[in-house]
Amino acid sequence: KNCTIFSAQGAALNKVASRDVRILVVANPANTNCLILKENAPGIPAENFTCLTRLDYNRATAQIAVRTKADVSDVKNVTIWGNHSATQVPDAMTFASVGGRPVADVVRDDAWLQGEFFKKVQQRGKAIIDARKLS
Repeated sequence: KNCTIFSAQGAALNKVASRDVRILVVANPANTNCLILKENAPGIPAENFTCLTRLDYNRATAQIAVRTKADVSDVKNVTIWGNHSATQVPDAMTFASVGGRPVADVVRDDAWLQGEFFKKVQQRGKAIIDARKLS
């Protein structure tokens, strides 16, 4: 059902939206829905599409910035594999850097990257829902 909805929305955006429109997809599976939307709006630049995993990306980037005492703008290319859920895989070791250096070289604590960092980013949404007792 999502494919039909996001295909139609993408076609509509492609037809009537400004080429500089910014699009945020919040419906899970966010990554898949965003891709379907983007593919059906070829006239809109790909970089104008994002989805709720951006929230997780921001959380991960902030964690690394705090840990390394770097400005958040110096943290680049953190990846969130999967959707905005407790099954996502935050990845700061494959492509990510701080000030142009690999995150692992700056953090120098693989146990933190694979443990506390991973769990804190992955489980943050659930922790907020649990604390608020609302989803």
